[in-house]
Amino acid sequence: MAGSIELGPQKALPYSTSNSGQGKSILILGAGMVVRPMVHYLAGHGYKVLIASRTQSKAQGLAEGVPNTSTYKLDVDTEFDEVVDRLLPQVDAVVSMLPYTYHPLVAKKALDHSKHFFTTSYVSDAMKAFNEEAKAKGLVFMNECGVDPGTDHMSAMQIIDNVVLAGGKITSFTSFCGGLPAIEDNTNPLGYKFSWSPRGVLLAGRNDAVFLEDGKEKVIPGPVLFLNYWTQYIDILGLEFEVYPNRNSLPYIDLYGIHDTKKMIRGSIRYKGWCRTIRALVDLQLLELTERNVAGRSFLDLIRETLGTNTEDVLTLKEELKKFLKLDELTKYVIDNLEWLEIFNPENKIQDNVKTTLDASCELFQRKMQYAPGERDMLLLKHEFIAEYPNKKEKIECLLVEFGKKEGDSAMSRTVSLPVAISIRLVLEGKFTKAGLHIPSIPELYNPILKELEVLGIKFHHFISTIN
Repeated sequence: MAGSIELGPQKALPYSTSNSGQGKSILILGAGMVVRPMVHYLAGHGYKVLIASRTQSKAQGLAEGVPNTSTYKLDVDTEFDEVVDRLLPQVDAVVSMLPYTYHPLVAKKALDHSKHFFTTSYVSDAMKAFNEEAKAKGLVFMNECGVDPGTDHMSAMQIIDNVVLAGGKITSFTSFCGGLPAIEDNTNPLGYKFSWSPRGVLLAGRNDAVFLEDGKEKVIPGPVLFLNYWTQYIDILGLEFEVYPNRNSLPYIDLYGIHDTKKMIRGSIRYKGWCRTIRALVDLQLLELTERNVAGRSFLDLIRETLGTNTEDVLTLKEELKKFLKLDELTKYVIDNLEWLEIFNPENKIQDNVKTTLDASCELFQRKMQYAPGERDMLLLKHEFIAEYPNKKEKIECLLVEFGKKEGDSAMSRTVSLPVAISIRLVLEGKFTKAGLHIPSIPELYNPILKELEVLGIKFHHFISTIN
């Protein structure tokens, strides 16, 4: 791979350069970990920003010191209609950064009040149902405009469209993405840290994976997902990572229009050691959703129950566990990782209000794997294409490595919320006017969004090599 990328501490670039949004207002619902860059970017461009959150103090924290902002309390379970119906008439657009189950409710309100709607989440069937009414009312409903999904679509489609324009076709596509601790802050053996609830990440360990390889559809059942990973060396980082397939990759063949491809795999990337450790938790039934009597018990008790043993000696139990998990000399580190998680500590009790082993493991991960003050995260996204032309064949690699700012915004928050903030500007400033339901997979969206992200220091790097 040729080329170079600056990987050191990055300059904190300003989010604002204009007053282009003066006279326009945006309502942001939710004040979670990724919202701050969006608030600063939009307010800095002159937009009036209203932030509504269940915990108003979180919204106030985002608005502190930021001009053109105001905050409101919104308990979506008890006062959704009253608050949203009061605030929507005051704005030109609404952004739902709430849990995905609430997006259709917000979108319906946007239609009722004739407001543009934006979110970073995947398009659901419920969202698709709003397409025709949004078109009829001249409204833009933007979905999947974060990082994954979001800039993964944008960067992929930019390359695919350029290949097709040059007379070529895509015959292989592999893509993976992950939010990880920065290399210098990777301080635990699982190589992962959470700045939000780990439930979604651990639930992913239960999903089947469906993809295309060698022209054939392949399915990996959830229970054995983490036995089916591969390693990926990232040259510029000088490290080897683990990659595993993520859910169903097949719909992206149609979405990206690459019907000649013989390979389509989308995956997640982690530091080495993650996959076999999560696999061990699956085998030990510590990621189960079925309610059972776990409150007040220790993880050690649960392991003994799963193994069907009364062994009191922990060293003996570990040897039994190695056999149960089928660990060899290369994977025996899993026992050390479980030790670090305090799985074998008899005093590590599950909280009284917990009813499933998944929730018990979530609480454990949340407690053991948080970012410390001043630590940075890293967002890693890579596409790899094989492009065939009448007279040549190329491998095209597209790479994004984005680091969080020390004592500032995380890489995850920047790469999730800035793309959707830019799309809001495109719509409210009349630069994108096509009504209906959209994701940013067309040139009218991905070109200006990627260009603006590069101004903000978020840049994709491309590497092309000829295949003989």
